[in-house]
Amino acid sequence: MNLGQVRALEEQGRPLIVFAGSASEELTRMICQTLGIPMGQIDIRRFSDGEIRVKINESVRGANCFVVQSCYTPVNEHLMELLLILDALKRASAAQVNAIIPYYGYARQDRKDEGRVALSARLVANLLTAAGATRVVAVDLHSAQIQGFFDIPVDHLYAAPVLVDYIKRRGFANFVVVSPDVGNVKRARAYANRLDAPLAIIDKRRPEPNVAEVMNIIGDVSGKDVFLFDDIIDTAGTLVGAAEALKKRGVGKIYACCTHPVLSGPAKERLAASCIEEIIVTDTIPQRDSLAKLTVVSLAPMLAEAIKRIHSNESVSTLFR
Repeated sequence: MNLGQVRALEEQGRPLIVFAGSASEELTRMICQTLGIPMGQIDIRRFSDGEIRVKINESVRGANCFVVQSCYTPVNEHLMELLLILDALKRASAAQVNAIIPYYGYARQDRKDEGRVALSARLVANLLTAAGATRVVAVDLHSAQIQGFFDIPVDHLYAAPVLVDYIKRRGFANFVVVSPDVGNVKRARAYANRLDAPLAIIDKRRPEPNVAEVMNIIGDVSGKDVFLFDDIIDTAGTLVGAAEALKKRGVGKIYACCTHPVLSGPAKERLAASCIEEIIVTDTIPQRDSLAKLTVVSLAPMLAEAIKRIHSNESVSTLFR
């Protein structure tokens, strides 16, 4: 989509403006380059006590506004910043305020798996709506049920088409897709179907958050290259433990692929020292510190196409294919 096409859409109705939160500036820049439009003008500052101040530096009255902001570390800062941007746009009379959240923070707390715990994924959904969001676009939510927490439209995009296309272009072949846990089987099976590869499953238990123990491997992996697929790599304990268990089963080369490279705590050290050959991730979370094994694939073209389709009232579901 070039600048002329965007201008033609604007002549038919509302202007399109894409703003960047401080967490996703580079991704937003690439999205705007793909769309052929300048980034929206916004000023984000901090008071001396740490409070966030947001000001929109251009008119947005009657415009379709899109705010790109991932909620990674420091997640509370980035979430609060997103809420303030949405509020500023709503109060500036924007016609639509669309929150593009490549990585949706607090998504792992989406159910009451024990007594007296907060349902934070639902709380964040309420906060986004109260702040003025009229639509949310997210990529690979930790659980699809989070869409039901919203009373506004949610477009749940998947990184699979982009990652699968990259894997095919790289020429990987004759490998087994492995789910690192039972809860991830549906996602891993979808990748296996797209890549025309067999599926294996690692059975594990999690005695406490960020701690996983491999119990058993279901499927034939001996002597074969394997691809581990997950939505998030946080501390990398699950991934590295799975790789070690697979290596003991006599597999060949081990590759990993995920959408959201959170990589907190000891993650990078664990991955660097692991037997994993390469980790393919997307840019939902920017990687400022280099890691030799890490390959980053951009979702900017897909997100740009989603924004264009939402703006022009076209179907977004074709992006899932």
